[in-house]
Amino acid sequence: MLLLVTDTSGKNGFVGLARGAESGDVEVIEEIPLAGGTFSAQLVPQIAGLLEKHNFRKNQIDAFIVVSGPGSFTGLRVGLAAIKALAEILQKPIVPVSLLEVVALAARRTGKVLSVLDAGRGEVFAGEYEVGSQSAQLIREQVLPKHELLASVVGGFVLATPDAALASAIEQNGMSVVMVEKCCAETIARLGWQKLHAGKTVSPELLEANYIRRSDAEIFAKTGS
Repeated sequence: MLLLVTDTSGKNGFVGLARGAESGDVEVIEEIPLAGGTFSAQLVPQIAGLLEKHNFRKNQIDAFIVVSGPGSFTGLRVGLAAIKALAEILQKPIVPVSLLEVVALAARRTGKVLSVLDAGRGEVFAGEYEVGSQSAQLIREQVLPKHELLASVVGGFVLATPDAALASAIEQNGMSVVMVEKCCAETIARLGWQKLHAGKTVSPELLEANYIRRSDAEIFAKTGS
């Protein structure tokens, strides 16, 4: 099956094509980086160019795998809107994927895993998962000030992050951490392919961003009320 994989959750992103095999293997055909701040201008043309380069038509896409968060409000809105439109036109399933779940599985540990990503503004996104050999069950996701991260860690959790600065800060506070590779088209496509087989898809109208953190507009509205 032909999979279109996108991530517009961070400062930079990517669009990729991958093939999923019945055996569970995933082969990335190509991954193209997207520069931050230009997702709205780049995403659709890059998708069209990627398909043309590899002699595919858009109606040959079998499923869309999209990072639904956590991350940038603007980036996620742009990316998810494009995928919603394409999936609606082509009548193909969408598989939303959490970056925190990708990190938890990339740690290659079973049991309780706390995956951590830099959220900016002195905060971190933290996802608690119960990880098995093939899947991860979400316990809780939250956004925390960096200085509160270690205090919030319950015993028995393995910490995992792709962020070297976060890993260093955690280790300096006397805790061990598993460094994982930065989330890429292959790791995201692999998790998305598993979810697709498990029937964990959404229709375009039900695709939502997983921001975890409230937007500035919500915060200011709350403050002013």
